[in-house]
Amino acid sequence: MQDPTTTTLQDRSPLRPLPGLIFASRWLQLPLYLGLIAAQAVYVFHFWVELVHLLEAAFGSQDALQQLITSIGYKQTVPITSLNETVIMLVVLALIDVVMISNLLIMVIVGGYETFVSRMGLQGHPDQPEWLSHVNASVLKVKLATAIIGISSIHLLKTFINADNYTDRVLIAQTAIHITFLLSAIAIAYTDKIMSGIAERKH
Repeated sequence: MQDPTTTTLQDRSPLRPLPGLIFASRWLQLPLYLGLIAAQAVYVFHFWVELVHLLEAAFGSQDALQQLITSIGYKQTVPITSLNETVIMLVVLALIDVVMISNLLIMVIVGGYETFVSRMGLQGHPDQPEWLSHVNASVLKVKLATAIIGISSIHLLKTFINADNYTDRVLIAQTAIHITFLLSAIAIAYTDKIMSGIAERKH
């Protein structure tokens, strides 16, 4: 007995030239995803540079300590000669921030390519992301919004820990932006829920 899928593929007529060109234009997004992979490599390099500086500072390197203080924008009222809890916390939060942004990049690269460019054929692969099996444009938007909220939370926490280095206006603005992100994500998720309910009722 012939496989229905094979029969469907064999009977499918080729696309006309103009629709074929328009459909093939999706491959123009490929350089964008390759560029995001390059950006991911930059984040990996930055992560390891900061981690090495943290380890060197833990072993007493003053140069590494000053580089850490400069990178996190820590305000010094007195000279810092050794790691303290606040500096360690800010550096660790910066590393977590890099990881979360890297996760966001992976979602955009893998999910975007799978949704808008071409199937990867990862079905049955042991490393296939759980969310990729049912990814679509709506699911991707919700996941990206959630990831952005997480990144914004880390930034806001870093700002409040180092609040002496910021004006009240900056603190209020960052808090308002975070709340805006949160409300936007809720609105996106609620809209997706409504659209899913409408689609289910039609079927």
